[in-house]
Amino acid sequence: MGQLQKWLDQKWKRIDSKGNIAGECGTSKDKKNPDRCLPESKARSLSQGQRKATANKKKREGSKGKTVVKNTKPATVKLAGGGLARRKRSIARGCGCVMEPRRKQTLYM
Repeated sequence: MGQLQKWLDQKWKRIDSKGNIAGECGTSKDKKNPDRCLPESKARSLSQGQRKATANKKKREGSKGKTVVKNTKPATVKLAGGGLARRKRSIARGCGCVMEPRRKQTLYM
């Protein structure tokens, strides 16, 4: 199983703006500005205050029209053993596809 598949197979949970684990990811009623989602193991490892901070950051930036909002530092998700989270990602110019790093292409940091 590839690293991306392991990333996707984690149980993702929705975090509400009060810092509570509110259910499955993708069940937010507000479709234009959804709640923050984290893997269940990461969500449980954070304090309620840390979950609240990352969820409120997502809501605040989402209300400004942003669709991708970076997690707060304690809520950053990393795969064990390196994986995609620590590896430099390279994007082939023009296609927008993330490709394997051993292939020759332009690197963006």
